[in-house]
This record gives sequence, structure tokens and C-alpha cells, in this order.
Amino acid sequence: MKAFVFPGQGAQFPGMGKDLYDTNPLAKELFDKANDILGYRITDIMFEGTADELKQTKVTQPAVFLHSVISALCMGEAFKPEMVAGHSLGEFSALVAAECLSFEDGLKLVYKRAMAMQKACEAAPSTMAAIIGLPDEKIEEVCASINREGHVVVPANYNNPGQLVISGNVEAINEACEALKAAGAKRALPLPVGGAFHSPLMLPAQEELAEAISATEFSTPKCPVYQNVDAKGHTDKDEIKANLLKQLTSPVRWTYEVQAMIADGATDFTECGPGKALQGMIAKISRDVTVHGIEQ
Repeated sequence: MKAFVFPGQGAQFPGMGKDLYDTNPLAKELFDKANDILGYRITDIMFEGTADELKQTKVTQPAVFLHSVISALCMGEAFKPEMVAGHSLGEFSALVAAECLSFEDGLKLVYKRAMAMQKACEAAPSTMAAIIGLPDEKIEEVCASINREGHVVVPANYNNPGQLVISGNVEAINEACEALKAAGAKRALPLPVGGAFHSPLMLPAQEELAEAISATEFSTPKCPVYQNVDAKGHTDKDEIKANLLKQLTSPVRWTYEVQAMIADGATDFTECGPGKALQGMIAKISRDVTVHGIEQ
């Protein structure tokens, strides 16, 4: 079975999408439509901007979403997913690809999500760190021993066996990194991010996004959508909406999501969008599947 997967924030790069825009009429139409929806020319920043300009919150998430969705749609008949999934932000791309969300509504929700997350980030000094070389269970145990009200540190991204990203207040992250290194982690690397994504510190953003998701029309997807919150495939649009909202304050269970897709028959994974991060993660999760990007 063919699975299509979509990357999250951090996959962006200067010039992203320009070749598509220049060579594919559908891509040009959709990028131009995105400029109108957003009210500014995101294509100017994607095609000509610097890496720093692409890091702007109002740009990063919509840019990765647009590149991912448009790349998939421009595959034409070759895009026939039997299941889809996305890492964090990429879940919105997956929902559009599965025709659960319209392109327009998906972009509006992604932009709303980006701005709400930025506000939450500014409310408290917070960050994330990648922990390499410890079992998930040990990282969960150490985080639980440190985590308390006002001193938050929780598992955020289960990327692949041996790599888990934690999220929380700056002080709590620093304390956890030291404790995890003492527990045997090969590396504990603070990440250059401005907030504690997929943690309880994103609750204000979740509350802000709830109204927008509630007001958006979702359709039954054309194939199962595997979601970050529970690592299960879903076709019920109400379950999908509820899980999409929970995602902001819950961990991305990517390792278990991919394992579930494989257990349900996935043998071929295609990453749609910028970068190769998901291809690397999937290859570490299983050596028994084919993994590749889009040939364009």
C-alpha cells in the first residue's frame, strides 16, 4: 500500500516552490490563490527571501504547507494515496491531500495556528531539546520527575527509536537535559526554536484555534488519515477535528504512527514537501519499507 507523508516546521529552505511555480500551471494558480488568501505575497519570500525571512512565524508554517500540498497535487495521476500522515504542521497538509479539508480552509487554519502559537511562545520563555540515545520510557520517566506546575517539561516529538524531542520552560528543559545526560543520553541538544510546541504551554493557542476549527467544514477523507495524537488511522471527520485540536498540546507520536501504518499494510512511503527529514525518520523506524521523495 502507498502512504504519503508531509513534513512539519523546520523543513523550509530559500527558493522553495519556485521551480513548481515556474513550470506547472496548477502550482502557479494555487500559489497565486494563496497570496490572495493570506493578504501578502508569501511567494516573494519563499522564492527570493533569506533563511531568516522564512523563519518568520507568519511565513514558515504556511510556506511548508503550501510547498507540501502543491507538490502532492501536481503529481496528477501519480498521487493516489491509500493512507496519509503528517508530522505536526504536516497533518494539515495530509488532511488537504486526503480531501478532508479544502486547500483554502487548510491554509487559513495553518495561518491561524501559526499566529496563535507565536502568541503562546511570547507569553513564557520556553524551548525544546532533542534527546539522542535513550529509550522513550527512560525519557518519559525523567521528564515526569521534573515536570510540575510552572516548571513544565514533557515529551513532544517521538521521531524515531533513539530520538525524542522534549518541550517546556527553558529552566525545566535545561534541568532535564542535564538529568538525561546523567542517565546515559548520548546527546541532549537544545533546539533553536522560540517555544514549547506540543506541550501544555500551547494551551492558549489551542483555545484560540478551537473556534476556527469548529467553524471550518471538514469532509470524510478519501483514505485513512493517521494522526499524531493517537497514532491511529481515522476516517471520521469529527474524530479528526478533535484530534487536530488536541495536537497542539499533545506529543507527536510519529514513531508509533509509522509503525501503525506499516502494520496496516503500508509498504511504500512518499514524502511530499521540502526536505528529507521524514524519509530519514521512517528509514530508522523500519528497514522493510520503501521510502522516497517526489521526483520532479
